[in-house]
Amino acid sequence: MATRRRYNAAIQRVKGMLEVASGLYETSLSHQTRRAAEGVLQTDARLGYYLQLSLLPRGGQVDCVSLSFGADSFRELKMLADGKISMAWINPSASVTLAYRGKGPLEGRMPLRTIAVFPSWDVMGFAVHESTGVTSLQQIAKDRIPLNLSTGPTGKRSLVDTPVAFTVASILGAAGMTVADIRKWGGRIQSVTRPSHPDRRAAIEDGTVNAVFDEGIKSWGQTAVDRGFRYLPIDGPVLRRLKAMGYRGALLPRTHFKGMTEDLPTVDFSGWPMVVRKDMADDVAYALCEALELRRKAIPTDNFKPLDIAQLCANDEEAPYDVPLHPGARRFYRERGYLA
Repeated sequence: MATRRRYNAAIQRVKGMLEVASGLYETSLSHQTRRAAEGVLQTDARLGYYLQLSLLPRGGQVDCVSLSFGADSFRELKMLADGKISMAWINPSASVTLAYRGKGPLEGRMPLRTIAVFPSWDVMGFAVHESTGVTSLQQIAKDRIPLNLSTGPTGKRSLVDTPVAFTVASILGAAGMTVADIRKWGGRIQSVTRPSHPDRRAAIEDGTVNAVFDEGIKSWGQTAVDRGFRYLPIDGPVLRRLKAMGYRGALLPRTHFKGMTEDLPTVDFSGWPMVVRKDMADDVAYALCEALELRRKAIPTDNFKPLDIAQLCANDEEAPYDVPLHPGARRFYRERGYLA
């Protein structure tokens, strides 16, 4: 006779609630859309998608592991550093490097360690229409060219909360200008909430904008090339300044978009890192990796492939990291044969 098994009654309810929360994204509260320029069927939902989750002990359970999670951006890294959450899952890896080195919008070096980096290849795209005659970022600053620019969020708060806003500002700053300068020179700014926003695609197609500075290049990049845009190189002194902050250089290969004629140097925006504080107990960090392995078939990925646990620690072009692995995570990957 098979042994009957069950979870502790309280755990049954907590686990059940987590499963219900996840399952809500597959209900009638969600709907299917097509991402701009990509033709990919995507699930959007009326549900929220900024995660804050806490698993806390009850009463005097001093031996109970307490964990809390957040998923978004710099704000969650600050909460993590302050001990308000246990783990953050954000985009991209460069954000964690900036916080680790104390070079981003947050004050001071942050005691962070990497648990895993999920694959998500992306680069920053600085595209201008060929009719502008622009061939470099420095030319825009030098000649004070009034571009009609589509970009991400541009508010002051966005520079602190949003990695893409901070990255665009950092790249422009390294070239000697700001978004405000472009507006001051007579340009116009279209600010969209996400790279694949349909308003951007419409503006590219009808000529309302003649420049796009953003990440998420998979969702708008081909449309831009098809409409006569070309990508500007991010190299030389500009790239050196960015690398000193913690960004990685990257290559946008000409094979990535039909119609590109040469490979372009740019700034990397890849990776979805899961990070914790340096002082997390080794056994807890190890257990987080165990959970990822156990749930690998249920965790969605950005590269349309089954989740490969070995890639979470591979430090490759889809999943780069420059913040060390937590010792507990490193032990897990080595014991399971994922890391040499």
